[in-house]
Amino acid sequence: MASMPGFLSEWPWTPLGSFKYAILAPMAIHSTYSFFAQDKSERDLTSMLILPFLLWRMLHNQIWITISRHQTAKGVSRIVDKGLEFEQVDKEGNWDDQILLNGILYYLVNYSFAVASHLPLWNSDGIVMAILLHAGPVEFLYYWLHRALHHHYLYSRYHSHHHSSIVTEPITSVIHPFAEHLSYFLLFSIPLLTTVFTRTASLAAIFGYITYVDSMNNMGHCNFEFIPKWLFDILPPLKYIMYTPSFHSLHHTKFRTNYSLFMPFYDYVYGTMDKSSDELHQSALKREEDSTDVVHLTHLTTPESIYHLRLGFASLASNPQSSKWYLWSMWPLTFWSMILTWVYGFTFILESNRFKRLSLQTWVVPKYNLQYLMEWQKEAINRVIEEAILDAEKKGAKVLSLGLLNQGEELNTYGELYVRRNPKLKVKITDGSCLAAAIVINSIPKGTTQVFLRGKLTKVAYAIATTLCQKGILVATVLEDEYVTLRSSLNKIAESNLIISRSYTQTTWLVGDGLTEEEQLKAPKGTLFIPYMQFPPKKYREDCTYHSTPAMLAPTSFKNMHSCENWLPRRVMSAWRIAGIVHALEGWKEHECGYTMHHMDKVWQATLLHGFQPLAAPTQSKY
Repeated sequence: MASMPGFLSEWPWTPLGSFKYAILAPMAIHSTYSFFAQDKSERDLTSMLILPFLLWRMLHNQIWITISRHQTAKGVSRIVDKGLEFEQVDKEGNWDDQILLNGILYYLVNYSFAVASHLPLWNSDGIVMAILLHAGPVEFLYYWLHRALHHHYLYSRYHSHHHSSIVTEPITSVIHPFAEHLSYFLLFSIPLLTTVFTRTASLAAIFGYITYVDSMNNMGHCNFEFIPKWLFDILPPLKYIMYTPSFHSLHHTKFRTNYSLFMPFYDYVYGTMDKSSDELHQSALKREEDSTDVVHLTHLTTPESIYHLRLGFASLASNPQSSKWYLWSMWPLTFWSMILTWVYGFTFILESNRFKRLSLQTWVVPKYNLQYLMEWQKEAINRVIEEAILDAEKKGAKVLSLGLLNQGEELNTYGELYVRRNPKLKVKITDGSCLAAAIVINSIPKGTTQVFLRGKLTKVAYAIATTLCQKGILVATVLEDEYVTLRSSLNKIAESNLIISRSYTQTTWLVGDGLTEEEQLKAPKGTLFIPYMQFPPKKYREDCTYHSTPAMLAPTSFKNMHSCENWLPRRVMSAWRIAGIVHALEGWKEHECGYTMHHMDKVWQATLLHGFQPLAAPTQSKY
């Protein structure tokens, strides 16, 4: 909110939460019913199209968000180098409120005035009138309204809420208190209502004008420049009637310049044009794609996971991944996104971060969990990963960490395949196994004398079992073949701490892939399940506690962190991602892939030294 929230700052339907959309339901249902119930000659297409148009506005805004976030992650033509944080994402999570408000007012005007219904598709007079009214009174009145909002009284009560976002995203454009939005609606209604009451309105004029406002609003709040300089060189007067992202970015960084709406004309007239506008525009256009020191390679998980990416829905990406009922209604879009990712054979940049002296990026392999399980897909996946590794090396990356299933033993032997194929590889590959094992071991409650090991035996599981047995902690397994396999990797002293137990009496379970519901039900009440694999086990017990998959809390100095890594909480990073960062910070010159591992204590201490902190133990269930 603003620093001193004023009258009508809060949106009236805020207490309704996600049920706020129900406000539109009666009007939307009535217009739809009336359209189909009436004779064709009496049907009002205007009223019928309001709801689809509102949905188009939401989709239109989301397209801008996705493009902007992808572009700023690459760094090409980026304007401001500061990062976003969760606080800004939360503050801007109600960007759809203004669409809801507009929808209510559109319906009310349509129902209240006969001239606002049954509009034709096209009327040239109305379109010209809307253009002239916007370029004249709307731009002029907005300029002075905007300057008034920067007066201390109004700024502290209203407009400071908008300006708390120094690094803007497209949707920052509509983040204002309720009262401020009412004033903007009155302003933008001048062209609309004038054409309506002069009977020159048309669907093209109404919907086209609103789409124009949305487009220019979103464009001006992008944190990257894409309006070419040659455009203004060819048409010099254009710079007076069309602003650029860099033009408006200066308003958010300097506050007292560049007040204009979309046409900078009045800033020139009244002397509020920032003198560095042209210089910033040119320097932003010259900015090339960011180099990177560390690349973390992840992939899509479920079909719905594409919405949880940073490039997807910001509100979902900023919270741990979970199933949402309304995503089922988007199955056609989900299906086509699956087809697209199935065909698309290259990784894409998801996000970029800064930590200490390192530039970090996360890249996504456009493949789903299911594809990693298909034998005939393995070569294609390996080809995509290998191309990403070579591309990372060309971009100057020192380390590449393999996340999730990108480092599967059956897929590429924990990444060793790529080192074997490229013996002169300069970028170091790490699978993060050592840190993952260290996190699991340090998550075991103090005083524990024995643990139960259950799940697929991986490189991490071997390291955990070996270390615990050497420390004198009993490690129990239930299967004979697992016992024999694990025992072969232990020395004489340590092997005495490895046992076969079918009693299921241990209250600390270290679990991997393959843990079944039946096995979980055999665990004693109050058992602590600690996963050592990348994916969390399905929770079948309410009377037991489930620890997070191997992960740690990122330092506060970790910049541009505003999305969650899959199911992990905010500012928590997986062991496999952290491992690559630590590897680069320490300057280790060897790969950590295949069946080789770093020294566990060395990795653990280095990770703590760089500010990463263990997660707090989960609260014991009350059941």
